Amino acid sequence: MPELSRQRRLLVLGICCMSLFIVGLDSTIVNVALPSIGRELHASVSGLQWTIDAYALVLASLLMFSGSTADRIGRRKTFQAGLAVFTVGSLLCSLAPGLGWLVAFRMIQAVGGSMLNPVAMSIIANTFTDPAERARAIGVWGGVFGLSVALGPVVGGALVDSVGWRGIFWVNIPVGIAAIVLTAMFVPESRASRYRRPDPVGQVLVIVLLASLTYAIIEGPGSGWVSAKILFFFGLALAALIMFLAWEPRRDDPLIDPRFFRSAPFSGATATAVTAFAAMGGFLFLNTLYLQDVRGFSPLAAGLYVLPMAVTMAVCAPLAGRIVAARRARIPLMVAGLALIVGGVLLTRLTDTTGPGFLVISYVILGAGFGLVNAPITNAAVSGRVHQPAGGHVARRGGHGLSAERQPARRDAYRVRARQPARLVDRGRLRRNHTYPRHHHDRPLGTPHRGSYRRPARTGRQRDNLAARPAAGCGCAGRSVPGLPIPPQERR
Repeated sequence: MPELSRQRRLLVLGICCMSLFIVGLDSTIVNVALPSIGRELHASVSGLQWTIDAYALVLASLLMFSGSTADRIGRRKTFQAGLAVFTVGSLLCSLAPGLGWLVAFRMIQAVGGSMLNPVAMSIIANTFTDPAERARAIGVWGGVFGLSVALGPVVGGALVDSVGWRGIFWVNIPVGIAAIVLTAMFVPESRASRYRRPDPVGQVLVIVLLASLTYAIIEGPGSGWVSAKILFFFGLALAALIMFLAWEPRRDDPLIDPRFFRSAPFSGATATAVTAFAAMGGFLFLNTLYLQDVRGFSPLAAGLYVLPMAVTMAVCAPLAGRIVAARRARIPLMVAGLALIVGGVLLTRLTDTTGPGFLVISYVILGAGFGLVNAPITNAAVSGRVHQPAGGHVARRGGHGLSAERQPARRDAYRVRARQPARLVDRGRLRRNHTYPRHHHDRPLGTPHRGSYRRPARTGRQRDNLAARPAAGCGCAGRSVPGLPIPPQERR
């Protein structure tokens, strides 16, 4: 992808953030509307869970497939296709005649959602190549998510109170259409230099794993955790996981490359993201039912209660991006973890008579944790790509603790040794175990070789002779090469 100007890069960032905005807005709006959906469509709690989790299930199952497709056919094309499918799915959700149809249309919506955020993040990573600038861009990305979460409860509550729950899906339609047009105008096309081939077996195993596990968790309370049906789906999920772990290392282009998890930043970011967003999803679902069903608040009032948490997220996310750019990810991650723990503990003390002050304080602390955690884990996942460890890199550069380019004395010594035939070396100054590498003169500077040069230990007499030797050393262009054996003709 060609280098873009700063204004063009910021425009691309804004367009990509539009996809995150509609996805974040949709998640919070749907949570606010759950009680109204349950009353109109006569849905149970598990039915409402499927309204949320069917979307998350399809989204998680297709993320890697959508990413590899974008690398293969083009990120802009995939991004536009995702926006189109998500917009059409939102329109269909607003027309759903029953709970089953709504769940099905939410799955269509998730197919489009799987092509949005991962592909948009890939576009951002390829647009902002400077690490500090990329960290700030990811901070803005997290701030937009916080803004969407902030507006979602309020806008959703107002729509549910005024036009009903179907209106919550109408918001996505104009934003999606505008994003499609702007993407075609300003976002350049890009592809991966080397893309992964499809992995249908791995894709099927991931779908079976996530679907079985989700079904067992949602239906477990109603059917019984030790019932035959629930145990069967737990066993099916375990079997799919074992088969997936056995299958993926055998492929040249796996669906999920196991080498990714050799990177400590990537593995840590993945584990943190799973726990943080699982906590956030559970909070949004249960908090909506608590505020509207237990406390009896209207959808708009429930949205206003969550507004302080969302505003805190919107403020903390870009702040975390700036901290990551200046001081790395440790500080925001530690503060985020502490805030999530404290906020979670406070929420366990809620009752049907808890005061509004306690609620707001709990929401603000939790919002600070969610806001601070997004930028560092995203930046760590993007930056912590699989690469050879530093030790292997140094070994390829010369086999020493420092690279050959940073060791001029050793580099000069190697060049001099390469020019000296073995027969001209003073054998009396070398031990028996010292050998020159074969074909050392044919190797490029700094490449590894077998039987590398080992400097023999010196006796006391040799050390005295070396100290008394003139600075000219071996007389090679006036350069001193300490420790290099002196050829016989130089000693004359």
